[in-house]
Amino acid sequence: MEHKVFVGLGSNLADPQMQVSQAMRELDALPQTRVVRRSSLYRSAPVGYLDQPDFINAVVQLQTGLSPRTLLDELLALELRCGRTREFVNAPRTLDLDVLLYDDMRHHEHGLTIPHPQMHLRAFVLQPLLEIAPECVIPGIGTAMDVVRSCGGQQLQKFTQPQMKDQLNAAE
Repeated sequence: MEHKVFVGLGSNLADPQMQVSQAMRELDALPQTRVVRRSSLYRSAPVGYLDQPDFINAVVQLQTGLSPRTLLDELLALELRCGRTREFVNAPRTLDLDVLLYDDMRHHEHGLTIPHPQMHLRAFVLQPLLEIAPECVIPGIGTAMDVVRSCGGQQLQKFTQPQMKDQLNAAE
């Protein structure tokens, strides 16, 4: 059975644009999984721990035959292959992959909550999500379009590919 899943991607270390772009390709290669849609890349300020570089974020829509737990295990393995370490909460990272939505499921087990428990508070998740799924509903919360309005103070910068390279080169 095919499931409709949205995954959030983020990186702020080791060429973040490359990390996110490579992760999109690797998600498409997961067993029983294919990327259906990809958002643009967005630059956002860090949340929580502020003394770190800005993040590059995106959202992809997957079709998968994997269960939620199996998909999460695949995402965690991909993070590790890309050099992800977990030194402290909200630490800088080479790659962060989050299951945001899985069909219309509401689910909680150790280490996995669907929908992602913070997604409705984060413009860097909602804006790319709306780009690829404008009618998206977050189970138990409401439409992504309605909840993004409460994130008005969070600044995002959407990039085209050439802009992104120029911006990253200027920041180095």
